[in-house]
Amino acid sequence: MQILGLTGWSGSGKTTLLASLLPHFVARGLTVSTIKHAHHGFDLDQPGKDSWRHRQAGAREVMIASAMRWALMHEHAGPEPSLPELIARLAPVDLVVVEGFKANPHPKIEVFRPSLGRAPLWPGRDDIVAIASDEPLDVPGKAVLSLNDSAAIANWAVDYLQSHTALHTRP
Repeated sequence: MQILGLTGWSGSGKTTLLASLLPHFVARGLTVSTIKHAHHGFDLDQPGKDSWRHRQAGAREVMIASAMRWALMHEHAGPEPSLPELIARLAPVDLVVVEGFKANPHPKIEVFRPSLGRAPLWPGRDDIVAIASDEPLDVPGKAVLSLNDSAAIANWAVDYLQSHTALHTRP
């Protein structure tokens, strides 16, 4: 499996970009999974629903299944799982797109909007291989992509991953 990340500050548009890239990857015949990092506690369950009640009662894992999908929630105490540990739990696909996990060394596209007034993450970071921005930028040594052209970003990403296959596959 190949891994490509999207990174950037909150509110920069990472999720919007990811959602616009997925149809382009799928149209190329790629199977794709995603991993989203959350910096805070989150809950997929709705209080009062059966699966929520199972978890609240002490179940370590709760699987919800229907004819259309299934989901597995796993409770754990201890350190946050590493990205390689999480990827190892996924079914094999061609590409895993990771949103967040800024500190992990996988290749990333930084979503950067100068209008947010936040400093870029890319200086001194070899893992940030491209910048997708809504303004023109001059960044030596990095690909600069138009944040408003998801097709071009997807094309660049597939070309990049094909030329760097040995470096960015599942650990």
